[in-house]
Amino acid sequence: MSLLVVGTVAFDAIETPFGKTDKIVGGAATYIGLAASNFISDINLVSVVGDDFPEKDIQHLQSRGIRTDGLQVKDGEKSFFWSGKYHLDMNTRDTLATELNVLADFDPIIPDSYQDSNFLMLGNLTPQVQMSVLDRMNSRPKLVVMDTMNFWMDNAKEDLDKVIRKVDILTINDEEARQLADEYSLVKAANKILTMGPSYLVIKKGEHGALLFHENQVFFAPALPLEEVFDPTGAGDTFAGGFIGYLAKTRDISFDNMKRAIIYGSAMASFCVEKFGTERLQALSSEDIEERVQEFIDLVQFDIVLA
Repeated sequence: MSLLVVGTVAFDAIETPFGKTDKIVGGAATYIGLAASNFISDINLVSVVGDDFPEKDIQHLQSRGIRTDGLQVKDGEKSFFWSGKYHLDMNTRDTLATELNVLADFDPIIPDSYQDSNFLMLGNLTPQVQMSVLDRMNSRPKLVVMDTMNFWMDNAKEDLDKVIRKVDILTINDEEARQLADEYSLVKAANKILTMGPSYLVIKKGEHGALLFHENQVFFAPALPLEEVFDPTGAGDTFAGGFIGYLAKTRDISFDNMKRAIIYGSAMASFCVEKFGTERLQALSSEDIEERVQEFIDLVQFDIVLA
């Protein structure tokens, strides 16, 4: 099964209570692709960078089974750049700089070799770009997953609603779910969002786990308690990459298998936060992942006799 990933490939500069970095490789599509590459080796990337983006980093993506035919390299332009500083609780951050650069007029190109992709992951981008990708697919993929954020809810709500109507799964965090549905209760918010188009909703709650909603079914996966969190940047995208990567590997999009995919996504996110940027994701083995998933199983598994 092939996976099409659309999103940013970019530079980040990050400061946390545990240290800081200069420019390092980041971007939603980078995290999604690297996470998913632990499950499948047939990943098609659509994104854009400037000619300042190192060729060695493009080659690294290719070495992980990520095709870059759809990665546009703009001569004489700079790649998207974001800089942020995290507070001590690691849940809040200040954006220090956002430079759109090549992303300002990004027009996604879907190569012919990508047209048979079975799974589509629309990373966080403008709703117009996400819709363009859907419109430019010759046939609809088996499963379409979409991530978005509150910025688009504030500034492009009408376009966002149009895209949401066309996807199978929406992934957002708890704050965004409340804003999108205008409901404080996450259950009420989820029920309302599921009437907007998606069949499934994943609500990410950071260090408090994730929720999966479908019709009248709900599944909760905890986050693994970690002794140290160095950098939460990209954790949500890494979760999404593990989630859809597992679904693509197993070729099973039932609710029960999505529950397993949530656990694998959570496991991948738990690795991501252990190092700065994508460093931890680049050194994972299949044994590491299976051991981490077992930790999740041990965390929630128990026997009980009902009276």
